[in-house]
Amino acid sequence: MDTDRSGEPDQGGRIKTEEGVHPTLDAVHAALQTPLASAVPAMVLLVDDQAIVAEAVRRALANEEGIDFHYCAHSDEAMHAAVQTRPTVILQDLVMPGTDGLTLVKAYRANPALRDVPIIVLSTKEEPVIKSAAFATGANDYLVKLPDRIELVARIRYHSRSYVNLLQRDEAYRALRQSQQQLLEANLELRRLTHSDGLTGLSNRRYLDEYLSAEWRRGLRDRSELSLLMIDVDNFKLYNDTYGHVAGDEVLKQIAATVEGCLGRAGDLAARFGGEEFAVVLPGTSMGGVKLLAEKIRAGIEALQLPHRQSSTGDYVTISIGGATVVPEIEAAMTSLIEAADVALYQAKRDGKNCVVVNADPHAMRD
Repeated sequence: MDTDRSGEPDQGGRIKTEEGVHPTLDAVHAALQTPLASAVPAMVLLVDDQAIVAEAVRRALANEEGIDFHYCAHSDEAMHAAVQTRPTVILQDLVMPGTDGLTLVKAYRANPALRDVPIIVLSTKEEPVIKSAAFATGANDYLVKLPDRIELVARIRYHSRSYVNLLQRDEAYRALRQSQQQLLEANLELRRLTHSDGLTGLSNRRYLDEYLSAEWRRGLRDRSELSLLMIDVDNFKLYNDTYGHVAGDEVLKQIAATVEGCLGRAGDLAARFGGEEFAVVLPGTSMGGVKLLAEKIRAGIEALQLPHRQSSTGDYVTISIGGATVVPEIEAAMTSLIEAADVALYQAKRDGKNCVVVNADPHAMRD
């Protein structure tokens, strides 16, 4: 079956083209059916400076069994992250501040620990010249981001299992897998502690600030809209005084789940801002879209019908929401968006609570 003709499968079940080497369907099927390889989780490392891309990939892989996800946002940390994580697949963005993606691909290939790790290049352009350069540098595959979830998962599984098959030829892989599992457990615990709110399971204030900062920078670069919702539980102190703090914690959990359940896009992020306050980051969302989502969240909490006999807004737990939309500007601080949403929230409280107020001109809040 070996042949030199372009477009024909070789002995490894791959098709050679001018753009690189691609697996045939039979080769993909064979790799997926390998018993030993299929039992080993895919360890995916994404190297991309755009937080919205990272969040989209994380969500695409979140419910996929046997795929573990790691993320590196800075090109100067990519090599260290790859060596420490020992991925079975690297998703590498081409255009990044500092070291570009092709230079990183060369660096991976020059490192003995990473030289055989499959690399899937992510690019915003479907151009033969760029593809050719990526494959010539050492990439195994090429995807235009953001790729379809089914295609992304299939390619990750194929490349990961092919790579694991290669590693399994070496007895030392057993020791590698053990250390990899220990590293995974440590990383999962660290991520849980540093990114998640212990009570609600939403992102915590630290991760919210990091994510909002990254989206602010992207908005500056792309001149795109960035919106923020600030959510406060009405009369929550009275609720705790009446029903107790344990019941109050349960209310916060239900509100958090409802808020997150209302989000419909990969880049949207819900977080606990502190106490009974929550925040939602909405990249690329217009003021009209912000109003619709905020009202959906408000109505969703009211529909829970959580009893609150001391509330000033009725018989059930309600929330007030303030929102703001802005196109980031160099002369404006990121905190101006938070302040504008906060001002809108205070206005919603003054308007009687259990309502939504969205500021049309957040920059005016600085005047």
